[in-house]
Formats: sequence, structure tokens, C-alpha cells
Amino acid sequence: MAQQFLYNEFPLFLKRYFPYKVQKISLNAGFTCPNRDGTKGQGGCTYCNNQTFNPEYCRTEKTIKVQLEEGKRFFAHKYPEMKYLAYFQAYTNTYAGLESLKRKYEEALSVDDVVGLVIGTRPDCMPDELLQYLENLNRQTFLLVEYGIETTCDETLKRINRGHTYADTVETVQRTAARGILTGGHVILGLPGESHDDMVSQAGVLSELPLTTLKMHQLQLIRGTRMAYEYEQNPAGFHLFNDVNEYIELVIDYIEHLRPDIVPERFVSQSPRELLIAPDWGLKNYEFTARVQKRMKERGAYQGRMYKFSEKKGIFAGQ
Repeated sequence: MAQQFLYNEFPLFLKRYFPYKVQKISLNAGFTCPNRDGTKGQGGCTYCNNQTFNPEYCRTEKTIKVQLEEGKRFFAHKYPEMKYLAYFQAYTNTYAGLESLKRKYEEALSVDDVVGLVIGTRPDCMPDELLQYLENLNRQTFLLVEYGIETTCDETLKRINRGHTYADTVETVQRTAARGILTGGHVILGLPGESHDDMVSQAGVLSELPLTTLKMHQLQLIRGTRMAYEYEQNPAGFHLFNDVNEYIELVIDYIEHLRPDIVPERFVSQSPRELLIAPDWGLKNYEFTARVQKRMKERGAYQGRMYKFSEKKGIFAGQ
């Protein structure tokens, strides 16, 4: 009996490009952000504390090569034949001069068993000169550029001190994909002021963009952030998914409204327990994913079920 299709799984997506197992290794290449250094603002996004996603080996005092070699040793005991993607993750990884960026990217690619790059950045930090370089690089190696979209609502973007608009996202995602570069997005579900219906409709809006992959995760309140302070002052202004089942239902509704060919890379994020205020479900990512899949089967749900094709736009469009 054929396995029931639920959604496009990221490991299967990677198999289109690699005949072997690949693992992303997170890097901190010493970047900052334009809404941290005063170019657009100070303090960064209100929810952000980069300690939440930097592994122990990922330290700015270490070179990119050293971080990658330590990351390889961390993973190699499980899969000795593993290959790796250098994941420029911390802060805005296109926010520097072109020559500096080229040195960092090419240092990563020079490390043995590194077979490609994933570059996390912002929609307002992709100049055409860099995009031209990345287009050329894309002809030589695997490349995925991942944009922090966070939400399609400009009011929310302003509230969280994001420093760009959704129009910036649209323009930059289109420019990137037009170069033939795999283009990913990242969103946060549960940002203050956004309802269940707002978030589900967001899936349809994003599906109009030429995105290949999409990461989503729950809003997490992190110690030491501006948002944690705002929550302390006005908890009624937030809806945290303390009930994991409520968030699972939202994820499934979201997936059902998502264009069928987009690859949902993940549904949750795990911050270190010592930094996390809420929600704290005590679940590993794979355990959460198993619950989503089980519930999708119970509901008869699958990716794109609530979508229909729009001939006018030449893409899938929400009902």
C-alpha cells in the first residue's frame, strides 16, 4: 500500500540533490543586523536572542573552518559517511561588503565534505551585486538562500522592530528566485496581534511567492528580550501556545493552505531551557513532527488540500 502523502518532507527534498545523507552545520560568522547597528534601528527584533540557536561549537572567536570541523566531529560518530551544508545562520549573513562575504562563503566551501551553503538573511539585505555573485556560485554548488519573513503583516513587522516591510520580502524573493537560486522563507506563528485566521491566511499569501522551502515555528518568549519585557507588562496582549495540541491544529491548517510544492522544512523550534520562558512542551522536534503526522492522518489532512490552481496568476492561489 502506498504511503499516504501528508506534506513535502525536507529529507526527501534533499535527496533530489544528494545521493547521500547531508547535515547542516550552523555557523556564526560574526555578522550583525541593520536594525541592531543603528542603520535602521537599535536593539534588533523584539523576540531575538541569538543564543537560542547557536550550538556550543558555533562561536565567533572561532574561524569558519574551525566551526565546521568541530561540527563535523559532532555529527560524524553517527553517520561517518555524512556530507555537510555550511549554514550561515546567526544574524544577517549577507550584511557585509562583497569581498568579505565571498571570503567567508568560499572558506566554508573549501572544507572537506562541505557540499553546499545555506545562507540566512533579511529581505532588505540582498544587493544586486551580491545576487549576481550568488547566481554564479549556484552554478558550482548547492545553494539555498533563506529569508527571515516572519509575517506578511506590516503592522506586526513594525511592532516587532523588524525594520523591513512585506513588500521588501516580495521584491527580494522574486529577484532571488529569478536568478535560479533556491529560495526559502522563515515565519513565526503566534506573533502578538495575529489571530488563528490571520496566520492561516498568511500561508496563502506566501504561496504566491516563488518559495522552495518554508520554515515555521511557534513564538517563543526568551529571557532578556524586549518581547519578554512587553509580555511581563501586558500578558493579555499575547497568545502563547501553551497547549501543544492547539499549535498542532494551527500547523495543520497552515499546511493545508500552503501551495502543494513548497517544502515545509520544520514546524517548531527548540530554545535552550535556561532561556525559554514559554511555551515549554518538553518535546523534541521529531516527537512534535510525529504528532503532527498522526493528527493529519486522523483529520484526512494533506498539504495544499485547501488550495486551487489560479490560471490568472499561473500559480496556486488560496480559496
